[in-house]
Amino acid sequence: MIIKQLQLGVEGVFCYLLACEESREAVIIDPCGDEDKLLSIIDELQVKILFIVNTHCHPDHTCGNAIIKGASGAPIMMHKADEQLLQNPAAKEYFKRQGFSPAPPAEGLVQDGDQLVFGNYTLHVIHTPGHSPGSICLYCDGNLFTGDSLFVGAAGRVDVPGGDFATLINSLAGKIAVLPDDTVVWPGHDYGDTVTSTIGREKRENPYLGGEW
Repeated sequence: MIIKQLQLGVEGVFCYLLACEESREAVIIDPCGDEDKLLSIIDELQVKILFIVNTHCHPDHTCGNAIIKGASGAPIMMHKADEQLLQNPAAKEYFKRQGFSPAPPAEGLVQDGDQLVFGNYTLHVIHTPGHSPGSICLYCDGNLFTGDSLFVGAAGRVDVPGGDFATLINSLAGKIAVLPDDTVVWPGHDYGDTVTSTIGREKRENPYLGGEW
């Protein structure tokens, strides 16, 4: 599997391009700005985008949706709980104050256990509420794309609309810590001492995943 980790946009979010080497079918996770750069890489790799998947609805992770959708024709996929959050007036006002243009509505609403197939690979949707009600992680071939649910050495903030600390800790313990220790963690921001990690390391060192404070 081709994995491109791209730090894009004014917030320095990690966007991911995943592609099948044989079919050239691909997925974009969290298009977050610098769309010309992302489109150039898509063109360079000669891949076809089948899905645009948002790990959650926060605008720093979705602000590139409209342009990438317009260029690729790929549907936007998001957990139904976050699409519902975007209809909440208080949440809409909070996100508007962050200065990003609203993303188009999602065409596909995913839930825990759903699968998105691209070429020879399958993205497995893992619902990990806490940072937001509809936060998801995406597991594929020993790789876990965690959005803002889990960082290297830390976890997502919960002082945002729909955030809840106890829910986040339960998600990490019940859905993430149970994955194989050699699973590679690809976070949504570069907040740690490395840009990737493993579940094993996070269980040992990350206090939010069972490590010591």
